Amino acid sequence: MLTSDLKIISANVRKDIIKMLESAGSGHPGGSLSSVELVVSLYFKHMKFNPKDANDPDRDYFVLSKGHVCPVLYAALAQLECFNADELHTLRRVGSRLQGHPAKDKELPGIEVSTGSLGYGLSIGAGIAAGMKQAKKSNKVYVLMGDGEQQEGSVWEAAMAAAHFKLDNLCAIVDNNGLQIDGATKDIMNVESLADKYRSFGWSVIEIDGHNLEKIDKAYTQFKAEKGKPTAIIAKTVKGKGVSYMENLDEWHGKIPSKELAKKALEEIDTSLN
Repeated sequence: MLTSDLKIISANVRKDIIKMLESAGSGHPGGSLSSVELVVSLYFKHMKFNPKDANDPDRDYFVLSKGHVCPVLYAALAQLECFNADELHTLRRVGSRLQGHPAKDKELPGIEVSTGSLGYGLSIGAGIAAGMKQAKKSNKVYVLMGDGEQQEGSVWEAAMAAAHFKLDNLCAIVDNNGLQIDGATKDIMNVESLADKYRSFGWSVIEIDGHNLEKIDKAYTQFKAEKGKPTAIIAKTVKGKGVSYMENLDEWHGKIPSKELAKKALEEIDTSLN
């Protein structure tokens, strides 16, 4: 798929994020918006995933470790027509399949595991990857994490195990937007240098601009060619990307735009395509 097409899809995903969060009246816009290009490139170009058969045994696996940014995943799956886009407006409602964190028991196509307790996604992904290796299958496993999440010790236990077992079918993607719910990650508990840390744990590391689709494309391609070690993609991103009044502000971690601000956000996203 062409980069120009991915840019249009990314804009549509951003608009869906704004619409569903404004409708729900709660949720997490900042990290959802910063993850858009990483998720879109993965689902629309790199990952083996059949929207008509989300449980295809030959599929690649995606684990959204930072489950609170599920609007980006729901929006991407809707764009792929895994379910009717009208269902996006049921986000976070009682009985909805689109809960505030991904819920496997709701049987929404494309949701592999229930996530949200930060720090466990990489362990789950490593377990799936190890199982695929043992079964001599070629499935790849992608895990999207936040940078604040790197403060969890379980992340590093999983990183150590993944390198030890040479899980070259495992890709950890860190949405490194520099902010978490309480402020700047460097001030809460500094996790830098993430690249050096993962390298020291025996991982192949790729550092990219997480909004540059060409660089994201090359990173995923490089991961798929890697042999003998897992890959960590450290993606420098902007929290609230694409909406000027949200960008680089921790207050938009879990704050919802008013109807007027949502309209402004949608106009800005449309303008960005011109």
